[in-house]
Formats: sequence, structure tokens, C-alpha cells
Amino acid sequence: MRSKTVSLKYSGFLLKRALPILVLTGCIGLGVLGLLIWAGQEADRVSYNRQASLAQLVVSQLRSKVAHNQESVTVWDDAVEQVRARDSEWMDNNLGAWMHEYFGLDQAYVLDPSNQAVYAFADGGPRAPDAFGVVEDEALPLVLALRDKLRVGDDSQVSDTVLTPGVSDLAVIQGRPAVVSVKPIVSDTGDIQQIPGEESVHLAVRFLDGSLIEELKTDYLFEDLHFSWTASDAPHYSSLPFYAADGSVLGYMVWHPHHPGETMLSKLIPVLSALIVLALCAIAFSLFLYHNRSKELQASEEQIRYMALHDPLTELPNRNYFNEYVDVELTKGGASALLFLDLDRFKQVNDTLGHPSGDALIREFGQRLKAIVRQGDVVARVGGDEFTVMLRGKVSVGEVDGICQRIVDSARRPFVLGGQEVFVGVSVGVALAPRDGNDRVSLLRRADVALYFSKNSGRSRYTFFSESMDQLLSRRQEMEGDMRAALKAGNEFQVHYQPIIDARDHRVKGYEALLRWEHPKFGSISPELFIPIAEETGLIEAVGAFVLREACTAAAEWSGKSVAVNVSGIELRDEGYAAKVKNILLSTGLSPQALELEVTETAATDEAPAVVANLDALRAIGVQIAIDDFGTGFSSLGRLRTLNVDRIKIDRSFVRGFGEKAGDEAIIRAIVELAHASGLKTTAEGVETSFQDAGLIRIGCDSLQGFLYSKPVPLRDIELTRSPDSSPG
Repeated sequence: MRSKTVSLKYSGFLLKRALPILVLTGCIGLGVLGLLIWAGQEADRVSYNRQASLAQLVVSQLRSKVAHNQESVTVWDDAVEQVRARDSEWMDNNLGAWMHEYFGLDQAYVLDPSNQAVYAFADGGPRAPDAFGVVEDEALPLVLALRDKLRVGDDSQVSDTVLTPGVSDLAVIQGRPAVVSVKPIVSDTGDIQQIPGEESVHLAVRFLDGSLIEELKTDYLFEDLHFSWTASDAPHYSSLPFYAADGSVLGYMVWHPHHPGETMLSKLIPVLSALIVLALCAIAFSLFLYHNRSKELQASEEQIRYMALHDPLTELPNRNYFNEYVDVELTKGGASALLFLDLDRFKQVNDTLGHPSGDALIREFGQRLKAIVRQGDVVARVGGDEFTVMLRGKVSVGEVDGICQRIVDSARRPFVLGGQEVFVGVSVGVALAPRDGNDRVSLLRRADVALYFSKNSGRSRYTFFSESMDQLLSRRQEMEGDMRAALKAGNEFQVHYQPIIDARDHRVKGYEALLRWEHPKFGSISPELFIPIAEETGLIEAVGAFVLREACTAAAEWSGKSVAVNVSGIELRDEGYAAKVKNILLSTGLSPQALELEVTETAATDEAPAVVANLDALRAIGVQIAIDDFGTGFSSLGRLRTLNVDRIKIDRSFVRGFGEKAGDEAIIRAIVELAHASGLKTTAEGVETSFQDAGLIRIGCDSLQGFLYSKPVPLRDIELTRSPDSSPG
């Protein structure tokens, strides 16, 4: 629109001199506008067709997915024997509850050769076999059809990925749409004799309007996806029918298709993308075999071998044991995932509380780790605060994801060391076999690269290795040069502002300044990527000064509102940092009381003379000091009383689990109560729901910040979030 206005001005200026040029210019402008509208409509059409095709593919795969999940327990000698023995507990553990927990089946039944139910699972737990009656009318025809296939030896469905024949259909079960799948329970070795058509069968029911819809919304990003018995005629919604085997329409999947063209035309801003983190690390492995050649020590050979292959502190396997075990499992094709773990801020525990406390933390974390992994998985301590884990068997990416999340959550729970609670975290790198390699060295190297990615992405998280990580290594030097050029250009770095809300009345009390880099070639680059590079290359002082000056200049125009700016520990170790801040405050006219500097826990507890002097000098003139992301690294509630700060910012990871994990709520409450007792204010970051908002207010948080109130916005849009009536909605 701006280019069109400029074009019209010049056309008006030349109107009397060159009417043909004016007409031509107008036609070109209309053509460009029409082209934009057409491009937007085409983008919407392509987007809709793509989502519709994806939806059709998902619907077509529903039956085969349920059947495939069944085969994980129905092609098994143990299943044949335990069903014949009518072992209800075994059937519940393997054919009912396990299938519900890991594959999301809503109901499961086991029928004997006479089609009588011998086991039933429904409504989240085992039920009496006669519960089969609620699905018998719909399911029995499928069971009979399967037995006909088995009797005539119809193996047309069997392939490399399908082990046994099966029959499935869509049906209405208890008034709800569902996939009903029937599979025979057969021997995987062939050693058990079974009469074709007279096998016991496993019947699975997966409702289409329950957890499956939520999985599709999460996995495929379908907006407002839901099931409907009739096609939706609402504007901007699309419907895709579910067809039963007889061709009848069972119901419809309804969702709101993405309209990229419409978004582009309405907002006229580019889509911000590109979250890339540089990772480079290499690890050397060494094997040293311990042999006992002395006849006098032969009696204790087993004990010596145990000591050679286990860590004496935790009694976990050590590097040697782990390497040997992984090599053996890989030759069998048994290892599916290797995890490399490193405790965050462990050195601070040793430095501040002493090595005995550090040893106690290592022991406790090792026990927590063993309690999380499955039987048969291997946990090893390979040195210092580093651990490795091998997950055996053909586990899915989802299972690995769940285990990693539990590991990260377990490390976030407080450790009681020397009578005080200490908070640390753990970073995890994951490599999958055979996707990321078939040998131990390759897998561990890739897991270590992913670990480096996790630690440089903020710690206390897990990351799966991807080939793009190796590509990022070659871009690090290029990015350093681009950053220097951006500082000179002065138009690539921008400061965005996110409001900080007063918990008492939901009024905006200030803003946090957040740096953004719009690269001319790569688009938006995450601060988590370029800030570590700036710190490593010495550019952080120039970057920090730019953000501080921009934020103070903007805040000087606000009435009664403060601004918060993040400060690197490297900047605080500069003896002249406090003087630089004072000069910026004087030149911009901002009151020191309106400025809050956010520092990490590491910087706040740094006893270096320059850091202590800078913090004292800044607080002396009225600048507020806050600890950012409290709880993500080494955190000790007992040390809050001695910190030279004014505010604690509770990390978003605790807020995210608020209401779902009792531990997170208890930790937040403990931080708030002790902070208040020490005269400190608290701010909760990452508030995204009204439930979190209400709970944090109830606990007593002083300030709130998160997407519930506003995302970070450019200075030109700050009026949208500055309204005194701002409230969560």
C-alpha cells in the first residue's frame, strides 16, 4: 500500500505532462494488487487441498494403525498360552491396560474360539467379560468374517509390515463413533498348534471423538478439529466423511483449514520462522579392559569385574560396561535409543556446598534415573555429572519422548543437601538407532551433539539429533560475521516489549525488553542461537548496550511504567558496566527506579569483585535487580535471603506444569513464601491460561507475564498492550 501511494503521488505530479504514463502506472498498480489477491487465494486453495489430502490420508490409516498396534501383543506365544489359561491379570497387563496406556485403545476384549468373551477392558479399567455385550452386535460380524479368513487361509493382507489377517470397520459403539478391529492371537514362533479359524481373538475399540481427535490436533496441527454426526455448514469450516465398510457415512471430521493467504492480506507481515541452534562437540571414547592376572585375586574375580564395570559412587554401570553392553545389543539389533545426560550447574553445587553435597546429588539423581527407565534399559555414569542411558527394544519416538520428559521433570524436583533444598536441572541429547547410526560411536557422538544443542537452548530440556545440527556447525562463523555487520547496519536488530502485569488488578506495570534479529537472508533468528555466540565472541557488550539504550529511550516516554532488560554475566564482569548504565540513564532521561536489570542465578551468586561492585552500585542509585528464570539451573531456596537482588522471576517450566503436577505448585508456593519473607518480589513467567493466572494470584505472586496477556510486540504496537484495563482473556 505504501509503494502504491508513492506511485500515485508521482503520477499526480506528472498528470498534465504525461497522461499515458499515469494510465500505465495505474494499470500496473491494479495489476499488482490483483496479483496479490490472486496469490492469496491460490495460497488458501493450495493450503486447503493439502490439509484435505492429509485428512483423507489420516482417516484411511486409522484402521490399519489400530490393527498394527494390536499385533504388538497378539502375535506372541505368551499371549496364546495365557489366554488359554484364562490368566485375567496377565491379559489385563498386556492385552488391556497396556494397550490403553501406550496406544490409547478405549476398549479391548478377548474372545475364545466359541466367541465367548473371557476378558474385557473398558472405561479405563478391567470389567467383567459380560461387558462385551455392549459391542457384541457390531463386533460379532467382524469376528465371524475374520474366522472365515483364517479357515480358508486368506493371507492376502499379510506383508512385511502386517503379520496376521485382520478385519476392521467403523461403527457406533455406545453412541460414539469408533474404529473396531479384530486380530487373531497366534504364535510368533509357530511352536504352538492352533486350528485355523478357532484361535482366540483380540477385539480393539478406539473412539474417534476422544483422545484420537486430540492426537490428530496435536500431531497434524488441525485447528478446532472435532467429530460431528453431520457435515458442518459453518463458514470457514471443512468436513471430511468417515465411511464404514458398506459405504455408509458414519460421521464427519470437521476442522478450520489454515488460510495463509487471508492472513497475509489482512496483516501484511511476514511469517517469522527459523529456530536454529548451533551445536558442535566431539567426544573421544576410550576403552580400558581390566584383567586380573594374579592367582591370589582369582577368588575375588567377580567382585573385581564388578568394580571395573561400575561406578563406585552410584553403583551404576560405568563407561566400560555401557560401551560393551551397547556394542552387544547393537549387533542383535536390540538397541533403539541412546541418551546422553549432563546435570546443569552441577559445578556450582560443588563450589558452594562442597564435594560431599555434590556426591550426594549424583547418587540421588542416579536413583531417580533408575526409577524412570524400564526394566532391561541400562543407566550408566560415565564421569563427573554425565550419564548415559540405553533404551532397549523397538520403542516408539513417543515413548522415548515421554521417558526424556520424565527425566527432565525428575531433575527439577528439589534435592535436599546438607539440610537445604537445592534445585538443579538436566540436559539430554537423544540419538535413535538405526536412524542416526548403527554403531555405538556414531550414536554417542550424535547424542552428544544433541546434548550440546539442549544446553545451548536454555538447559533443562531434551533434544533429538537431526542432520541439520551438523549443518549448523558450518554456519557459526558466518553468523558471527553477520552479527558484526548487523551491529554496524543498525536496522536488523529490533527490541520488542512484553507487558508485565500487576497481579492485584491486572494493570500493566511495565514491560520486558526482548531482542529480535531479522536477518536479511535467514529471516528471524532466535536469541537462544545468537546470544551465546555474542558472548563467546565478545559482541555481547555491544549488543547489550544497544538493547539497554533502546529500552531506556522507549521507557522514558511512558508514565509510571518500568522496563526490564536482560544482562549477561559477561557484562557484569566488566568493571565499568555500572558507569555505562548510569550514562545511558542520564542521556535518555529515564529514572533509575524505572529500570530493572534481569540477571541469571549464576551472575547473582558470582563473587567476582567486579560483579559485586556493579550490583551494589546499581542498587545504590535505585536500579532494581531481578533473578531471571529462577529454578532452571542450580537453585537453593535457602540462599534467597543472602542474594543482592530485589525480585525473583519464576521460570516458565514450573508455571507450565501448574495444576497438573502437584510438585510444581508446591515449588512455586515455596519460592513465593520464602521470597516474601526475605523482602523480595516475585514475577511468574510463561502464563498462558486463566487457570494458571488464578492459581498464581492465589499463591501470592506479585507480577505475571506471558502470552495470556500479550506476546512481545514492537514499540510501534505497544499501545495495544498499554491499556489500564488489560486483563486476561
